Amino acid sequence: MSAPGAGDAPRGVRRPEETPTTERESATERRPDSAQRPLRVMVRHLRVALEVIAAALIVAIVTLLLGGVALRYVFAVAAPWIDEVVSLSFMWLAMLGAVLAALRNEHMRLAFVVERLSGPTRGLVQAVALAFVMSFLGALLVPAFEFAREEWFITTPVLGLPNTLRVAAMPIGLGAMMLVVAIQAIETLRARGIAVAIVVVAAVGVACWLAAPWLKGHVGFGMVLFLVVSVALCLAAGIPIAFCFGLGTVGFLSFCGDVPLQVVVGRMDEGMSNFLLVSVPVFVLLGCILDATGMGKAIVDFLASLLGHVKAGMSYVLLGSLFIVSGISGSKVSDMATVAPALFPEMRRRGHQPKEMISLLGTGAAMADTVPPSIVLIVLGSVAGVSIAGLFQAGIVVAGVLLLTLLALARWKARHEDLRSARRASLSTAGRLLLIASPALLLPFLIRSAVGGGVATATEVSTVAVVYALLIGQMLYGGIGWRRLCSMLAETAALSGAILLILGTASAMAWAITQSGLIQQLSGALVQLPGGAATFLVVTIAIFLILGCLLEGMPAVLLLAPIMFPIAKRLGIHDIHYAMVVVTSMNVGLMMPPIGVGFYVACRIGEASPDEVITAIWPYILALLIGVGVVAAVPGISTVAL
Repeated sequence: MSAPGAGDAPRGVRRPEETPTTERESATERRPDSAQRPLRVMVRHLRVALEVIAAALIVAIVTLLLGGVALRYVFAVAAPWIDEVVSLSFMWLAMLGAVLAALRNEHMRLAFVVERLSGPTRGLVQAVALAFVMSFLGALLVPAFEFAREEWFITTPVLGLPNTLRVAAMPIGLGAMMLVVAIQAIETLRARGIAVAIVVVAAVGVACWLAAPWLKGHVGFGMVLFLVVSVALCLAAGIPIAFCFGLGTVGFLSFCGDVPLQVVVGRMDEGMSNFLLVSVPVFVLLGCILDATGMGKAIVDFLASLLGHVKAGMSYVLLGSLFIVSGISGSKVSDMATVAPALFPEMRRRGHQPKEMISLLGTGAAMADTVPPSIVLIVLGSVAGVSIAGLFQAGIVVAGVLLLTLLALARWKARHEDLRSARRASLSTAGRLLLIASPALLLPFLIRSAVGGGVATATEVSTVAVVYALLIGQMLYGGIGWRRLCSMLAETAALSGAILLILGTASAMAWAITQSGLIQQLSGALVQLPGGAATFLVVTIAIFLILGCLLEGMPAVLLLAPIMFPIAKRLGIHDIHYAMVVVTSMNVGLMMPPIGVGFYVACRIGEASPDEVITAIWPYILALLIGVGVVAAVPGISTVAL
């Protein structure tokens, strides 16, 4: 979920045009075109306006950050006002991007349960899901306006701008999303479905209101009901993950306590506005540029010229390409979409089974997710207070350990590979491909050395990498047309908005869990587990394997990092070591069938049936689990590069 990049459909999100006709007709009532035309025109104009504004904000953020780097490192001039303007722009980008993701139907959600329902039942569930989303947005709209009004008296230290100029993005974004959801309901749902959905939501609300006096005296039960059961039901109903977290949090605070919902808005603001997160949309844009310019393909072609003629050579190339390319894009979906088309045709010619190729592709992408610039590592560092530079340095070593386990398995599986048609590339060919790939190969090392060496922050180096990739791509790799660039900016805004809204609602949910006292109780129980730190690491692996299947990486990190990291610290576990165990376990869970979302992403990119691939992926999952076990058992692997 997450995931994939840019809210791509592979994350379990189905776009309207991808929905089978029979499914859509069962859930919708066809209205005359004349009745739908005004809504369609409104949606089209709103989408274009949002795309233009969001694209302008991304360009402004990249330009300002790059200007700040130049002023500081070239002219030795500090410009703190730049951070204030970027922070303001970033909040608007987050909320408008979330609206754009709603318009494009690209918010991350679990779809596998809903897709298995019959047509009429699916239509009813979708109607109820939209009604619950609308209720969440409506519940926060007035508190968001109040929050923005009260922030008028808080000003920025350099420019003296009222903070309202920044946080006003929240009520406007929530209101715009309400409008989008209402239009979607009117366009796609039957009047009877809308009525039933309203009745269901009203009945749930009344039942919670009547039970509120009892729930306030049984907060533990209320927490399980709203923050576990209701969130799980919302996920199963196909409600986007961000709104699942938000609904659970709003329900818990409304019916189990007396905390005003304005606090939820404040926590969402806090979760979305961390300056470290500015690098998220910039690295997403970098992944789009990598894919569009063909820089990733140049790396793949060079590695194939070196290793393509040996046993398991193409598997080595696939894994090596994922390892290197991941250091440019920061996105698993971008990695897989770059590598698969370049390698799969040749692998098929050599007799590789599609299910084996896709298994290696998916687990290879999971292996490489600790290679910087990993968006998950950036988010983890920001919410857990762990050094991002340290995470980047450790991530390369840990990914290398997982790479070795997959390479060993690939070599064993290729012991009977037929290489009669394979030809060693000539030295001149390899040299020519190295010359073509060298600018692209330089980029991941530029990113890692700049952040690891303390020359630039992850946010700063992301802007430098984007400009570098644009210039090199334009001069050496065919460039990007204006139309494609505008499309990439819109995709970046939508994915960033979807990610950041999850960060905001998960931050509010984590705060609610903290206030309930669960952390203190859980901390006491886990600290006293027999076996101490070793047992706690085993429990951590199990928890994040399961959550990786269900929630994808980022939501799981956001929910549990504030809970688990303090416990790890009490047990004497190094924070970088623990972070590596968490991220690697989560990535393996992401690829574990039958629930792992990443597994279905890999199947979709490889154009194969999940039913076929599911039988082949388990040896690769086992290899990764062995690697995770080694990383957990040997702390020095994570800390050797520090």
